[in-house]
Amino acid sequence: ERRATGTGTPRWGFSPPGTSLLQEVVYLVSQGADPDEIGLMNIDEQLPVLEYPQPGLDIIKELTSPRLIKSHLPYRFLPSDLHNGDSKVIYMARNPKDLVVSYYQFHRSLRTMSYRGTFQEFCRRFMNDKLGYGSWFEHVQEFWEHRMDSNVLFLKYEDMHRDLVTMVEQLARFLGVSCDKAQLEALTEHCHQLVDQCCNAEALPVGRGRVGLWKDIFTVSMNEKFDLVYKQKMGKCDLTFDFYL
Repeated sequence: ERRATGTGTPRWGFSPPGTSLLQEVVYLVSQGADPDEIGLMNIDEQLPVLEYPQPGLDIIKELTSPRLIKSHLPYRFLPSDLHNGDSKVIYMARNPKDLVVSYYQFHRSLRTMSYRGTFQEFCRRFMNDKLGYGSWFEHVQEFWEHRMDSNVLFLKYEDMHRDLVTMVEQLARFLGVSCDKAQLEALTEHCHQLVDQCCNAEALPVGRGRVGLWKDIFTVSMNEKFDLVYKQKMGKCDLTFDFYL
């Protein structure tokens, strides 16, 4: 998510459920909230999306600091506060094969998008940078280039499943949340509950939040083509992903 003006607290992701899960974990860590309470609230009202017309920039500006604001915008299009280091940014990247599968399911689930093409067609559009918010390859590399900025925390979705304890510690430290060992353990346990709830939600396609989702839908030829495009578009970037755990 990210904040609009002044000082505050930012962060983002490219598509659900990584985005949804990150915003809930960040809200829990920053606010000390209970996971059951988060399940009962409209989390999107607590973390408005910067570029959406609702609730709008005027409402966002009225929020009290520190504000939690979400965005999917590329780094270059974010407000100058972020570029100047006046706001914090938490960015979560997910391995692109799982991401494109989840993104496809997300497009098919929304009436407003009502995408009815095949996964092969959708994946082709993804590889050719023909989906909303532009090229994922440029998006993730641009944030990766700023990973060492003091106001940027670059996270990977797969690490949330492999080592949630370390991720919660990183988030707490980055957000300036002080907690002792017992509090940290409680926070981590609550985050585990959120991960389980998100990845096993009945409203989502089965297993959409798991790592290695792509293996159930990619054909051999699709995988070979994707690997070739990935290698070409990522160039000499040293960012790596885990495609299964």
